[in-house]
Amino acid sequence: MNERPNRPHDLIQGAEPFVAGHPHPQGGQLAELEVQDHTVDALGVRLRDLRKRAELSLDGLAKLSGVSKSMISKVERGEASPSTVVLARIAEALGVTFSDLMANEEDNEVIVLPVDAQPILSDPETGHTRRCLAPILPARGVDWVLNSLPPGASTGQFMKHRRGVEEYIHVLKGRVRAILGGQVYDLSEGDALYFQAHVPHEFVNNGMGACQYYLIIDSQKVR
Repeated sequence: MNERPNRPHDLIQGAEPFVAGHPHPQGGQLAELEVQDHTVDALGVRLRDLRKRAELSLDGLAKLSGVSKSMISKVERGEASPSTVVLARIAEALGVTFSDLMANEEDNEVIVLPVDAQPILSDPETGHTRRCLAPILPARGVDWVLNSLPPGASTGQFMKHRRGVEEYIHVLKGRVRAILGGQVYDLSEGDALYFQAHVPHEFVNNGMGACQYYLIIDSQKVR
């Protein structure tokens, strides 16, 4: 987890999907920074709202998630850039999906999510980025994320979910090593994987180049 006193530049939204290891276009950087500020603020407001809905104090959420009270407070104020593992712990403690933390709910039969409206979270230490592709629908529990990892990078270990949560992986580019409850599964471009996510899990780019993979988290059975 990384704490920064100023607006972090690792929560970004761009006109094109980010590929780890590739520089962002130079054009439109000012607009991109403005979007970063909005995304950081929106994440903090959303987290505070979900915590209050759950009738949890900062101390209570800290105990449930294993994330420090000070870190949660800084995220709510838009002053810290947490890793995806930290946000996953917070989401699990609140009983919501990762994407629930990143956007407000919508309730329409058809929802178009433009590329520049898809929240992106990037971990500056690892280069791991997550682009949220699924709209947040009431009473649903599906999280659809495009992940990017530079060579040799890891997502870090995610804590086990509640029994009944299922995850699906599809490798778009490169190689991905999935470590599921201590078992190792090596995936190549085009491969797919399903697993029940009540075990600790981690994903590593064990290839020579950048990798991208879709991740779907289905928690409908436990909502």
